[in-house]
Amino acid sequence: QVQLVESGGGVVQAGGSLRLSCTASRRTGTNNAMGWFRQLPGEERKFVAAISWKGESTTYGDSVKGRFFISRDNSVGTVFLQMNDLKPEDTAVYYCALFSRPYAGSSSRPTYWGQGTQVTVSA
Repeated sequence: QVQLVESGGGVVQAGGSLRLSCTASRRTGTNNAMGWFRQLPGEERKFVAAISWKGESTTYGDSVKGRFFISRDNSVGTVFLQMNDLKPEDTAVYYCALFSRPYAGSSSRPTYWGQGTQVTVSA
């Protein structure tokens, strides 16, 4: 069992930036891609970004390309999501995800989820 703990959410004005972090309860790396999803009340959880276990490959949802950047530090079991030029439509609960495979994309299904962190972008 792996627990994922997110941090870094909050309230920011449109055009601002936030950095989310997610730390796993045990060291991850080999065969574990990681990623971020987001969800609004009453809607499905949507893919935001994913990063391969070595960190050399990244994938992004169309709505965040060029504004959000995912990275990871396997030495501390942490994945980051740098969010720039935030827009009100980015408002959502953001969930960290761990995959039981080395590479993941928008159609991949995570094995573990974090508890979520709220991001609110005001106009």
